[in-house]
Amino acid sequence: MAKDKVCLAYSGGLDTSCILRWLIEAGYDVVCFMADVGQEEDFQAAKAKALKIGAVACYIEDLRKEFIEELCFPAVQCNAIYENVYLLGTSLARPVIARAQIAVAQKEKCFAVSHGCTGKGNDQVRFELAFYALQPKIKVIAPWRMPEFYERFPGRDALLDYAAATGIPVSSTKSKPWSMDENLAHCSYEAGILEDPDTTPPTDMWKLTVDPLDAPDKPEDFTLFFAKGLPVKLITGDKTITDPVELFLEVNAIARRNGVGRIDIVENRFIGLKSRGCYETPGLTCLRGAHIDLEGLVLDREVRALRDQFLTFNYAKILYNGLYFSPEREFLEQSIVASQKDVNGQVRCRVYKGSFSVLGRSSETSKLYDASESSMDEIGDFAPSETGGFITVQAIRLKKYGQAKADAGERL
Repeated sequence: MAKDKVCLAYSGGLDTSCILRWLIEAGYDVVCFMADVGQEEDFQAAKAKALKIGAVACYIEDLRKEFIEELCFPAVQCNAIYENVYLLGTSLARPVIARAQIAVAQKEKCFAVSHGCTGKGNDQVRFELAFYALQPKIKVIAPWRMPEFYERFPGRDALLDYAAATGIPVSSTKSKPWSMDENLAHCSYEAGILEDPDTTPPTDMWKLTVDPLDAPDKPEDFTLFFAKGLPVKLITGDKTITDPVELFLEVNAIARRNGVGRIDIVENRFIGLKSRGCYETPGLTCLRGAHIDLEGLVLDREVRALRDQFLTFNYAKILYNGLYFSPEREFLEQSIVASQKDVNGQVRCRVYKGSFSVLGRSSETSKLYDASESSMDEIGDFAPSETGGFITVQAIRLKKYGQAKADAGERL
């Protein structure tokens, strides 16, 4: 009798390797799925490991182009940011990973999908909401929420003992002080010693970026070009790059060697817990910063205000909470595109010892900025005398407010 098939999101690490063996012991045929979203990993070695443990198949899907074009660039378009600091590097990758995993599960006729997300984190929510939207009847096996799994394996030491007992090859040790998640946009660090929010991250923890103190003593300049809010060209030195993935990789490389994009925060998880996380988001930090700057030149004030108050906040929240495959995300993305039709131009950028700054910006299509109107050295088409009436009208209600306060004897 044929066994039921499960498609497991597999990384080659300790957790998912033990989950793979555990699912096989439970009587399932397991198809492993690996997503290449730009993390530095030996995929072929991980595939060989999965097959050695007992997987019936292992798929490696290259999702880098999809990740950049469908998730990272729209996030740049709306300046997506969570709680004013987090650029959503982990969140952005989850939709493309979930979509590819479901496609493999459907191809292999799996009745269920499985993952190694903890029962206390955001990723379990992000993946499973995506799974159910993509294939409403799919079953999900989440070992870290199942008592028979987490009571048997209460911690990392138990997993290591299980791996040793069942012949699972692992490179992990019992002293690993934090966990990591990496993709093309960022690398995150959490758990272990980082769970104390007052513990300073060790200098050797950061994987992607040079310590700003050790970054080059000479600034590095480059120019980013945008069309309808999307990065379309990068000029750096004697190189001109237009391919989306190559552009992203090159901006990443520039930012990494100059120590740009590190943050250390305590954030509010969707499930209600607070969590300390350290993040490196080098290239995305530069792209977002340049985009925001260009909008100051070319975007209408009221359009920008509405976008900032509604689109930016809610798009980030939707991404963070795992609601990408939802009608509200579809509505917001259409609104983002509408807001960006005039965001065309170029931004001259500089990175230096952990900082990103703008040297100048220009646009061939925008007519909103008029140097003669704004100049303090010439009159132009705007008569300064006209401002008096504007101030008078704006002051009407403030005079009433001030008089009411005076009548009540209250100090302004």
